[in-house]
Amino acid sequence: MKAMTQDKYGSADVLNLREIATPGIGDNDVLVRVRAAGVDPGVWHLMTGRPYLVRAMGFGLTKPKVAVRGRDVAGVVEAVGASVTRFQPGDEVYGTCESGSFAEYAAAPEGQLATKPANLTFEQAAVTPISGATALQAVRDSGRVQPGQEVLVIGAAGGVGSFSVQIAKSMGARVTGVCSTAKASVVRSLSADDVIDYTAEEITANGRQYDVIIDTAGNRPLSLLRRALTPKGTLVLVGGEHGGGPMLGGFERQLMAPLVSVFVGQRLTGLVARERATDLDSLTQLIEAGEVTPLLDQTYPLAQTPEAIRHIEAGHACGKVAISI
Repeated sequence: MKAMTQDKYGSADVLNLREIATPGIGDNDVLVRVRAAGVDPGVWHLMTGRPYLVRAMGFGLTKPKVAVRGRDVAGVVEAVGASVTRFQPGDEVYGTCESGSFAEYAAAPEGQLATKPANLTFEQAAVTPISGATALQAVRDSGRVQPGQEVLVIGAAGGVGSFSVQIAKSMGARVTGVCSTAKASVVRSLSADDVIDYTAEEITANGRQYDVIIDTAGNRPLSLLRRALTPKGTLVLVGGEHGGGPMLGGFERQLMAPLVSVFVGQRLTGLVARERATDLDSLTQLIEAGEVTPLLDQTYPLAQTPEAIRHIEAGHACGKVAISI
């Protein structure tokens, strides 16, 4: 099968399209004929091996353990393991895989897949699992958003941010999105009640305070974020894409947040998202009900995967990027 692979850490230049063996599956696995794959910042981290925390987490100290990039996947079931009960060949599914999704076939545990939403294309479905599930866990589980609450989403035009705006709205919150001037109209189209243009003002400029802040941007100090929180508010830190050194790469705030929480009335937490079919099922319900729609920026063919990753790295994407296979 054709796959986008790498044998060393580095920039998008290390990626090569080549023929490799189709992945095998175990008793609890599903072999998916990939129709589309999602590109997110995690792909860049695993490609470059930065921050070095990524390597220490078991992805390979000197080179990637898994040669094929990509984890978000949408496609058609080709074969199932002996113990699989939820799917059969021919089913349309989406979720996350272990073998790499920038390929014609991918192997995924049954517990990380769900039936593809009927009203989505494969490309839309492929960009949903990681960002959508992360947003769901940030808003529902960590943020504990309630109807009528004021919610601020920083990075509202990004992958997790765009899902967070819509999920918070579906839960009855009043949502303010933070983004650049160029992306303000897109964030409003996601049903955000208000938009803050960070190029014109800081989130604390108008003196408003929020019950819940979902921060996906990663570049504001905890002290500033706390000023924008109500005295009993909740801050959820998602990712650490910007700033920080080569070791932790911006995740320092996630380590500090729980320590600060001990001494203040606000709840500050860093999110480590989990990959669960139950969350995908919840997302499917929201998507098929019309309350959540993936924000798809661009789609690239498999051979142009390096260009897709460079587009993400440059910060040009509005929403998510897909690879069509």
